[in-house]
Amino acid sequence: MTPITEVEGRRLALSNLEKVIHPATGTTKGEILHYYATVAPQLLPHLRGRPLSFLRYPDGPDGQQFFAKNPPPGTPSWVKTALVPRSDDKNAHQVIVEDLPSLMWAANLVVEFHTPQWLADTPAVADRLVLDLDPGAPATVVDCCRVALWLRERLGADGLEAYAKTSGAKGMHLYVPLVPAPSERVQAYAKQLAVEAEEDLPALVVHRMAKTLRPGKVFVDHSQNNAAKTTAAPYTLRARREPAVSAPVTWEEVEACGDPSRLVFLLADMAPRLRDHGDLLAPLLDPDRAGPLP
Repeated sequence: MTPITEVEGRRLALSNLEKVIHPATGTTKGEILHYYATVAPQLLPHLRGRPLSFLRYPDGPDGQQFFAKNPPPGTPSWVKTALVPRSDDKNAHQVIVEDLPSLMWAANLVVEFHTPQWLADTPAVADRLVLDLDPGAPATVVDCCRVALWLRERLGADGLEAYAKTSGAKGMHLYVPLVPAPSERVQAYAKQLAVEAEEDLPALVVHRMAKTLRPGKVFVDHSQNNAAKTTAAPYTLRARREPAVSAPVTWEEVEACGDPSRLVFLLADMAPRLRDHGDLLAPLLDPDRAGPLP
């Protein structure tokens, strides 16, 4: 029998709580739900107002994975959705998660949370820039840290402040809070930064996606600023054998990184990190920290 629980007045059917989702650590679905309840105060502000895409992995990382933008069948009527027209469906809607019941409902589906860089009320008008630093083997997140520090300084020269998080996979994400600007302009500026990074660090950086160019280098992926693209949200678990989190990090941690394992954070690491640091990405939510595109 599927247990029914009540979360802030909403009744939820939470299924298969003993099912192992992350096999390397034996992490169960029930532990995943507990994790999301624990980080909800930090996670929800980063999801609020943004139409979500889900990477679903209900049978773990070794099972079927599929990307979903439309609200799944059986979505409760109280889960908020927003109209997000697409070229193939002008009436398409996507889920917006803004409260704990909606978060628990979505987490019960076993998903990665992915968001665009804009809010549903202002589509294709970005309030942040993101750069995805993706290392090509044998490069690692240590090399991403070197690139991140270069980009931080370059952004600072334009009066913009960068904040870092792990991708939860191999690399790192940099976020910059912006005075809202058209996504097309933000993407053009992000590409310019990636090109400049490659020019200044040619042995370390590549700005083009071609896999033949990427071994031993860090691909600075600027494309996620395209209005149609999304990025793994802060604090989301990733579909990996270990319950790796896309975790905010301090610049001191980036500067000191000499061992890739130092920037791997699992589900169990996050409660103590939040006690020690709070939400390191909170400045992204403060309009006073937003800078204008140059």
